[in-house]
Amino acid sequence: MEWFPIAAGTFKVIALCVGMFFAIKWHYDQGKKGKASDTRALLRTSGMVAVGFVLVLLALGLLTFALGTRLGLDLRMP
Repeated sequence: MEWFPIAAGTFKVIALCVGMFFAIKWHYDQGKKGKASDTRALLRTSGMVAVGFVLVLLALGLLTFALGTRLGLDLRMP
């Protein structure tokens, strides 16, 4: 029974390494395809996703603060 964690850990490391190799190879091959990706559109989309994430994070923070205040928690800064 003492050998099982070693064998399972070794298998896990090998499986993850193989997965990482194929993921890197796939992304490298996709980049070599020469697909004409518009950098400006990519940056705009990335910016929109980032702004959306920040807005959702802000809304969640405000909702949490409002709920905590409604429940009677003392949320003042020290």
